[in-house]
Amino acid sequence: MPKSQNQKLKLLFLRRILLEETDENHHLNAEQLVDRLEELGVSADRKTIYADVNALRDFGMDIILQRGPGGGYSVASRDFELAELKLLVDAIECSRFITEKKSRELIRKLESLASRSEARELQRQVYVSDRLKNIDEKIYYNIDALHRAISKGVQIRFLYFNWALDFNRPDKIYREFRHNSEFYCVSPWALTWDNENYYLIAYDASAPEGSRIRNYRVDKMEKIQLTDKHREGAQHFRDNFSPAAYSRKMFGMFTGHEERVRLRCRRDAINILRDRFGKELMVQPDDGAHFFASVTVALSPQFYAWVVGLNGAVRIVGPQSVCEAFRKLLLEQLEE
Repeated sequence: MPKSQNQKLKLLFLRRILLEETDENHHLNAEQLVDRLEELGVSADRKTIYADVNALRDFGMDIILQRGPGGGYSVASRDFELAELKLLVDAIECSRFITEKKSRELIRKLESLASRSEARELQRQVYVSDRLKNIDEKIYYNIDALHRAISKGVQIRFLYFNWALDFNRPDKIYREFRHNSEFYCVSPWALTWDNENYYLIAYDASAPEGSRIRNYRVDKMEKIQLTDKHREGAQHFRDNFSPAAYSRKMFGMFTGHEERVRLRCRRDAINILRDRFGKELMVQPDDGAHFFASVTVALSPQFYAWVVGLNGAVRIVGPQSVCEAFRKLLLEQLEE
Protein backbone atom coordinates (compact mmCIF):
# COMPACT_ATOMS: atom_id res chain seq x y z
CA MET A 1 0.00 0.00 0.00
CA PRO A 2 1.48 3.44 -0.91
CA LYS A 3 2.82 5.37 2.04
CA SER A 4 0.52 8.33 1.32
CA GLN A 5 -2.50 6.05 1.49
CA ASN A 6 -1.29 4.62 4.79
CA GLN A 7 -1.07 8.17 6.09
CA LYS A 8 -4.82 8.56 5.63
CA LEU A 9 -5.33 5.54 7.89
CA LYS A 10 -2.93 6.79 10.55
CA LEU A 11 -5.53 7.32 13.27
CA LEU A 12 -7.05 3.89 12.63
CA PHE A 13 -3.63 2.21 12.86
CA LEU A 14 -2.84 4.11 16.05
CA ARG A 15 -6.17 3.10 17.56
CA ARG A 16 -5.53 -0.57 16.75
CA ILE A 17 -2.02 -0.44 18.22
CA LEU A 18 -3.27 1.06 21.47
CA LEU A 19 -6.14 -1.45 21.76
CA GLU A 20 -3.98 -4.48 20.99
CA GLU A 21 -0.81 -3.65 22.91
CA THR A 22 -1.77 -1.54 25.89
CA ASP A 23 -3.76 -1.99 29.08
CA GLU A 24 -3.42 -0.93 32.71
CA ASN A 25 -0.14 -2.87 33.01
CA HIS A 26 1.32 -2.22 29.56
CA HIS A 27 2.10 1.21 28.07
CA LEU A 28 3.67 2.62 24.92
CA ASN A 29 5.42 5.97 24.91
CA ALA A 30 5.44 8.39 22.01
CA GLU A 31 8.69 7.04 20.55
CA GLN A 32 7.40 3.45 20.66
CA LEU A 33 4.18 4.51 18.94
CA VAL A 34 6.21 6.23 16.23
CA ASP A 35 8.18 2.98 15.72
CA ARG A 36 5.00 0.87 15.55
CA LEU A 37 3.52 3.20 12.92
CA GLU A 38 6.77 3.18 10.90
CA GLU A 39 6.58 -0.63 10.80
CA LEU A 40 3.16 -0.25 9.17
CA GLY A 41 4.47 2.22 6.59
CA VAL A 42 3.11 5.32 8.32
CA SER A 43 5.46 8.20 9.01
CA ALA A 44 5.00 10.01 12.32
CA ASP A 45 6.84 12.06 14.94
CA ARG A 46 6.38 12.81 18.61
CA LYS A 47 4.45 16.05 18.00
CA THR A 48 1.90 14.44 15.68
CA ILE A 49 1.48 11.53 18.13
CA TYR A 50 0.34 13.96 20.84
CA ALA A 51 -2.21 15.50 18.45
CA ASP A 52 -3.39 12.09 17.23
CA VAL A 53 -3.88 10.77 20.76
CA ASN A 54 -5.94 13.85 21.61
CA ALA A 55 -8.03 13.26 18.48
CA LEU A 56 -8.72 9.69 19.62
CA ARG A 57 -9.68 10.98 23.06
CA ASP A 58 -12.10 13.43 21.43
CA PHE A 59 -13.53 10.44 19.54
CA GLY A 60 -14.27 8.75 22.86
CA MET A 61 -11.28 6.50 23.61
CA ASP A 62 -10.26 6.44 27.27
CA ILE A 63 -6.49 6.93 26.86
CA ILE A 64 -4.33 7.85 29.84
CA LEU A 65 -0.70 8.92 30.07
CA GLN A 66 1.47 7.46 32.80
CA ARG A 67 4.60 9.52 33.33
CA GLY A 68 7.98 8.30 34.50
CA PRO A 69 10.16 5.29 33.62
CA GLY A 70 8.20 2.52 31.90
CA GLY A 71 5.28 4.84 31.39
CA GLY A 72 3.43 5.94 28.31
CA TYR A 73 -0.01 5.86 26.77
CA SER A 74 -2.52 3.08 27.44
CA VAL A 75 -6.21 2.33 27.02
CA ALA A 76 -7.76 2.69 30.47
CA SER A 77 -11.21 1.25 29.84
CA ARG A 78 -12.95 -0.82 27.18
CA ASP A 79 -16.46 -1.93 26.36
CA PHE A 80 -15.85 -5.10 28.42
CA GLU A 81 -13.72 -5.40 31.54
CA LEU A 82 -11.35 -8.36 31.71
CA ALA A 83 -13.42 -9.97 34.48
CA GLU A 84 -16.53 -9.72 32.28
CA LEU A 85 -14.73 -11.36 29.36
CA LYS A 86 -13.56 -14.18 31.63
CA LEU A 87 -17.14 -14.70 32.75
CA LEU A 88 -18.31 -14.93 29.13
CA VAL A 89 -15.51 -17.36 28.24
CA ASP A 90 -16.46 -19.59 31.18
CA ALA A 91 -20.11 -19.52 30.12
CA ILE A 92 -19.18 -20.56 26.57
CA GLU A 93 -16.92 -23.35 27.79
CA CYS A 94 -19.66 -24.68 30.07
CA SER A 95 -22.52 -24.45 27.58
CA ARG A 96 -23.41 -27.90 26.37
CA PHE A 97 -25.24 -26.78 23.23
CA ILE A 98 -22.21 -24.82 21.88
CA THR A 99 -19.90 -27.12 19.90
CA GLU A 100 -16.14 -27.24 20.48
CA LYS A 101 -15.53 -25.58 17.11
CA LYS A 102 -18.00 -22.78 17.74
CA SER A 103 -16.63 -22.33 21.28
CA ARG A 104 -13.14 -21.71 19.89
CA GLU A 105 -14.52 -19.24 17.34
CA LEU A 106 -16.48 -17.27 19.94
CA ILE A 107 -13.57 -17.15 22.37
CA ARG A 108 -11.24 -15.87 19.64
CA LYS A 109 -13.72 -13.05 19.00
CA LEU A 110 -13.85 -12.25 22.71
CA GLU A 111 -10.05 -12.16 22.80
CA SER A 112 -10.14 -9.38 20.21
CA LEU A 113 -11.93 -7.21 22.78
CA ALA A 114 -8.90 -7.29 25.09
CA SER A 115 -5.24 -6.42 24.72
CA ARG A 116 -2.91 -9.20 23.57
CA SER A 117 -1.57 -9.61 27.09
CA GLU A 118 -5.05 -9.85 28.61
CA ALA A 119 -6.22 -12.14 25.79
CA ARG A 120 -3.75 -14.78 27.00
CA GLU A 121 -5.65 -14.87 30.29
CA LEU A 122 -8.81 -15.77 28.38
CA GLN A 123 -7.21 -18.92 26.97
CA ARG A 124 -8.48 -21.01 29.83
CA GLN A 125 -10.23 -24.34 29.96
CA VAL A 126 -13.18 -24.83 32.29
CA TYR A 127 -13.93 -28.45 33.12
CA VAL A 128 -17.43 -29.34 34.23
CA SER A 129 -18.27 -32.92 35.14
CA ASP A 130 -20.62 -34.76 32.79
CA ARG A 131 -20.88 -31.74 30.46
CA LEU A 132 -20.68 -33.03 26.89
CA LYS A 133 -20.50 -30.56 24.04
CA ASN A 134 -23.05 -30.69 21.25
CA ILE A 135 -21.55 -31.89 17.96
CA ASP A 136 -24.24 -30.53 15.63
CA GLU A 137 -24.04 -26.85 14.66
CA LYS A 138 -27.50 -26.80 13.08
CA ILE A 139 -28.86 -25.61 16.41
CA TYR A 140 -27.49 -22.10 15.73
CA TYR A 141 -29.41 -21.89 12.48
CA ASN A 142 -32.51 -23.30 14.17
CA ILE A 143 -32.34 -20.62 16.87
CA ASP A 144 -31.89 -17.89 14.26
CA ALA A 145 -34.86 -19.14 12.22
CA LEU A 146 -37.06 -19.31 15.32
CA HIS A 147 -36.14 -15.79 16.39
CA ARG A 148 -37.02 -14.54 12.92
CA ALA A 149 -40.38 -16.33 13.02
CA ILE A 150 -41.18 -14.89 16.47
CA SER A 151 -40.16 -11.40 15.32
CA LYS A 152 -42.31 -11.64 12.18
CA GLY A 153 -45.24 -13.20 14.03
CA VAL A 154 -45.67 -16.13 11.63
CA GLN A 155 -46.23 -19.87 11.98
CA ILE A 156 -43.51 -22.42 11.28
CA ARG A 157 -43.28 -25.95 9.90
CA PHE A 158 -40.68 -28.48 11.01
CA LEU A 159 -39.89 -32.14 11.46
CA TYR A 160 -39.33 -33.43 14.99
CA PHE A 161 -37.44 -36.54 16.04
CA ASN A 162 -36.45 -38.73 18.96
CA TRP A 163 -33.34 -40.85 19.24
CA ALA A 164 -34.16 -44.54 18.77
CA LEU A 165 -32.20 -47.74 19.24
CA ASP A 166 -32.28 -50.75 16.91
CA PHE A 167 -29.60 -53.43 17.21
CA ASN A 168 -30.54 -54.76 13.76
CA ARG A 169 -29.46 -51.52 12.11
CA PRO A 170 -25.81 -50.85 11.29
CA ASP A 171 -25.94 -47.39 12.92
CA LYS A 172 -27.95 -48.72 15.93
CA ILE A 173 -28.80 -45.22 17.27
CA TYR A 174 -30.80 -43.25 14.73
CA ARG A 175 -33.29 -40.42 14.31
CA GLU A 176 -36.90 -41.55 14.45
CA PHE A 177 -39.21 -38.81 13.23
CA ARG A 178 -42.43 -38.31 15.16
CA HIS A 179 -45.87 -37.53 13.78
CA ASN A 180 -45.43 -40.22 11.08
CA SER A 181 -42.55 -38.16 9.67
CA GLU A 182 -45.01 -35.39 8.79
CA PHE A 183 -44.42 -31.69 9.44
CA TYR A 184 -45.61 -30.05 12.62
CA CYS A 185 -47.22 -26.66 12.14
CA VAL A 186 -47.23 -24.40 15.22
CA SER A 187 -47.14 -20.75 16.24
CA PRO A 188 -43.81 -19.87 17.93
CA TRP A 189 -43.93 -17.46 20.88
CA ALA A 190 -40.78 -17.78 22.98
CA LEU A 191 -37.44 -19.54 23.40
CA THR A 192 -36.35 -20.72 26.82
CA TRP A 193 -33.29 -22.43 28.29
CA ASP A 194 -33.71 -25.34 30.66
CA ASN A 195 -31.40 -28.11 31.84
CA GLU A 196 -28.69 -27.29 29.26
CA ASN A 197 -31.12 -27.27 26.31
CA TYR A 198 -33.01 -24.69 24.26
CA TYR A 199 -36.77 -25.14 23.98
CA LEU A 200 -39.34 -23.48 21.76
CA ILE A 201 -42.59 -22.56 23.51
CA ALA A 202 -45.35 -22.60 20.90
CA TYR A 203 -49.11 -22.72 20.38
CA ASP A 204 -50.52 -25.77 18.58
CA ALA A 205 -54.06 -25.06 17.40
CA SER A 206 -54.53 -28.73 16.43
CA ALA A 207 -53.98 -29.99 19.99
CA PRO A 208 -56.87 -30.59 22.41
CA GLU A 209 -58.17 -27.56 24.29
CA GLY A 210 -56.20 -27.05 27.47
CA SER A 211 -52.97 -28.53 26.15
CA ARG A 212 -52.22 -26.28 23.20
CA ILE A 213 -49.15 -24.65 24.72
CA ARG A 214 -46.33 -27.00 23.76
CA ASN A 215 -42.56 -27.02 23.97
CA TYR A 216 -40.04 -28.57 21.58
CA ARG A 217 -36.32 -29.16 22.00
CA VAL A 218 -34.62 -26.98 19.42
CA ASP A 219 -31.79 -29.42 18.67
CA LYS A 220 -34.39 -32.08 17.73
CA MET A 221 -36.12 -29.86 15.19
CA GLU A 222 -35.21 -30.20 11.51
CA LYS A 223 -36.09 -28.42 8.27
CA ILE A 224 -37.62 -25.41 10.01
CA GLN A 225 -39.61 -23.33 7.54
CA LEU A 226 -41.29 -19.97 8.07
CA THR A 227 -44.77 -19.76 6.58
CA ASP A 228 -46.88 -16.77 5.50
CA LYS A 229 -49.60 -17.61 8.05
CA HIS A 230 -50.03 -15.31 11.02
CA ARG A 231 -49.34 -17.07 14.29
CA GLU A 232 -52.19 -18.00 16.60
CA GLY A 233 -52.68 -18.23 20.36
CA ALA A 234 -52.23 -14.58 21.28
CA GLN A 235 -54.83 -14.96 24.03
CA HIS A 236 -52.49 -17.36 25.84
CA PHE A 237 -49.35 -15.23 25.48
CA ARG A 238 -50.39 -11.79 26.65
CA ASP A 239 -48.84 -9.87 29.50
CA ASN A 240 -49.71 -12.57 32.04
CA PHE A 241 -47.56 -15.24 30.31
CA SER A 242 -44.03 -15.61 31.63
CA PRO A 243 -41.64 -18.09 29.93
CA ALA A 244 -39.69 -18.28 33.20
CA ALA A 245 -42.80 -19.13 35.24
CA TYR A 246 -43.84 -21.66 32.58
CA SER A 247 -40.44 -23.36 32.74
CA ARG A 248 -40.56 -23.58 36.55
CA LYS A 249 -43.72 -25.69 36.32
CA MET A 250 -42.00 -28.19 34.03
CA PHE A 251 -39.51 -30.81 35.10
CA GLY A 252 -37.05 -31.53 32.28
CA MET A 253 -39.55 -29.55 30.15
CA PHE A 254 -41.89 -32.57 30.13
CA THR A 255 -45.46 -31.39 29.73
CA GLY A 256 -48.35 -32.73 31.75
CA HIS A 257 -51.59 -31.80 33.45
CA GLU A 258 -51.04 -28.73 35.62
CA GLU A 259 -51.99 -29.16 39.24
CA ARG A 260 -51.61 -27.17 42.43
CA VAL A 261 -49.67 -29.53 44.68
CA ARG A 262 -49.13 -29.23 48.43
CA LEU A 263 -45.72 -30.31 49.68
CA ARG A 264 -44.46 -30.94 53.20
CA CYS A 265 -40.76 -30.14 53.34
CA ARG A 266 -37.91 -30.35 55.79
CA ARG A 267 -36.67 -26.97 56.93
CA ASP A 268 -33.29 -27.44 55.21
CA ALA A 269 -35.06 -27.97 51.84
CA ILE A 270 -35.96 -24.28 51.57
CA ASN A 271 -32.93 -23.63 49.34
CA ILE A 272 -34.02 -26.36 46.91
CA LEU A 273 -37.59 -25.07 46.78
CA ARG A 274 -36.52 -21.44 46.40
CA ASP A 275 -34.10 -22.28 43.57
CA ARG A 276 -36.74 -24.36 41.80
CA PHE A 277 -39.83 -22.17 42.14
CA GLY A 278 -38.39 -18.68 42.53
CA LYS A 279 -39.18 -15.74 44.74
CA GLU A 280 -42.94 -16.26 44.38
CA LEU A 281 -42.72 -19.38 46.57
CA MET A 282 -45.13 -19.10 49.50
CA VAL A 283 -44.48 -21.22 52.59
CA GLN A 284 -46.45 -22.05 55.73
CA PRO A 285 -44.78 -23.33 58.92
CA ASP A 286 -45.76 -26.79 60.16
CA ASP A 287 -43.55 -27.61 63.10
CA GLY A 288 -40.04 -26.57 64.06
CA ALA A 289 -38.50 -28.90 61.50
CA HIS A 290 -40.95 -28.73 58.57
CA PHE A 291 -42.97 -26.33 56.45
CA PHE A 292 -45.68 -26.58 53.79
CA ALA A 293 -45.44 -25.17 50.26
CA SER A 294 -48.12 -25.09 47.55
CA VAL A 295 -46.74 -25.00 44.00
CA THR A 296 -48.17 -25.37 40.51
CA VAL A 297 -46.44 -28.11 38.51
CA ALA A 298 -46.96 -30.10 35.35
CA LEU A 299 -47.54 -33.63 36.63
CA SER A 300 -45.14 -36.03 34.94
CA PRO A 301 -42.82 -38.93 35.88
CA GLN A 302 -40.01 -36.35 35.95
CA PHE A 303 -41.77 -34.39 38.71
CA TYR A 304 -42.23 -37.53 40.78
CA ALA A 305 -38.58 -38.49 40.15
CA TRP A 306 -37.54 -35.05 41.43
CA VAL A 307 -39.43 -35.70 44.67
CA VAL A 308 -37.88 -39.17 45.06
CA GLY A 309 -34.41 -37.77 44.39
CA LEU A 310 -34.71 -35.46 47.39
CA ASN A 311 -34.65 -38.51 49.66
CA GLY A 312 -37.52 -37.58 51.96
CA ALA A 313 -36.75 -33.86 52.21
CA VAL A 314 -39.93 -33.14 50.23
CA ARG A 315 -43.17 -35.15 50.41
CA ILE A 316 -46.41 -34.80 48.46
CA VAL A 317 -49.36 -34.41 50.84
CA GLY A 318 -52.11 -33.20 48.52
CA PRO A 319 -54.31 -33.35 46.63
CA GLN A 320 -55.20 -36.98 47.24
CA SER A 321 -55.35 -37.81 43.53
CA VAL A 322 -51.70 -36.75 43.10
CA CYS A 323 -50.66 -38.77 46.15
CA GLU A 324 -52.39 -41.85 44.69
CA ALA A 325 -50.76 -41.35 41.29
CA PHE A 326 -47.36 -41.07 42.97
CA ARG A 327 -47.97 -44.19 45.08
CA LYS A 328 -49.07 -46.13 41.99
CA LEU A 329 -45.93 -45.12 40.10
CA LEU A 330 -43.69 -46.24 42.96
CA LEU A 331 -45.47 -49.61 43.25
CA GLU A 332 -45.13 -50.18 39.51
CA GLN A 333 -41.39 -49.53 39.73
CA LEU A 334 -41.03 -51.97 42.62
CA GLU A 335 -42.95 -54.69 40.74
CA GLU A 336 -40.62 -54.37 37.76
